[in-house]
Amino acid sequence: MPRWIIIVCVGLGVLGVTVLPSPAGVAVQLGTNVVAPPILVPVPGVPVTYAPSVAVNYFVYGGQYYAFAGNVWYVARAYNGPWVVLAPEVVPRPILAVPVGYYRLPPPAWRHWRHDAPPHWAPRWGRRWEGEQGNGNGQGHGKS
Repeated sequence: MPRWIIIVCVGLGVLGVTVLPSPAGVAVQLGTNVVAPPILVPVPGVPVTYAPSVAVNYFVYGGQYYAFAGNVWYVARAYNGPWVVLAPEVVPRPILAVPVGYYRLPPPAWRHWRHDAPPHWAPRWGRRWEGEQGNGNGQGHGKS
């Protein structure tokens, strides 16, 4: 097993996230069980919906499900997983543009940030993330 997978698994274990083997890579349990498709509510100004009744930061965009927990992004093809860790530079821009106020469990560091503005992603992920944002013409930073 590659060393980076072991490091990710150990780090997720420290965060209380359960790691399970998956044919597509490393799947995780987010500590909540979504037993039925949740009610989704549009986020104003972005083509994203969120689930205010789910016990994690839970968003839907482009037919995929996204969760943000322990400062890590996860993605799934179904509303209840399996969840896979997502590298910061491939999180779609509309997901990153969701205002802080739509995060059910925002990290403590966000407490003093404006609730009507998106989180401050660039300082957290640095040049690696900024370099992948692209030029606004659909290039770089995954999907837009």
